[in-house]
Amino acid sequence: MTAPQTPTPTADTAGPADTAGTKADDRTPDQVIADARARIDGLDRRIIDLIAERVAASQEVQRTRIAAGGRRVQLSREMEVIARYREALDKPGTEVAMALLELCRGRI
Repeated sequence: MTAPQTPTPTADTAGPADTAGTKADDRTPDQVIADARARIDGLDRRIIDLIAERVAASQEVQRTRIAAGGRRVQLSREMEVIARYREALDKPGTEVAMALLELCRGRI
């Protein structure tokens, strides 16, 4: 199994200092929680945007495959996607991949 890659810090995932520049050691537990939740909210927005982009790309593949006389779903490709997520995230990766595939292609 490959360990998950650590993302490069961005404004949404910046380190322990809050937006006011207070050192992490000076923050109260409530401030630490609020800062972490704000980062999570930013990450969620980015994940949702990426999922929407993936859905659009998947729909383009499906339309093109059908127009060329192929099937809407290519199971071997889906197995590759599931394996990639499982490798990166262990068993929960399978569930994430299945949910993502269903969002992109609908129910089989």
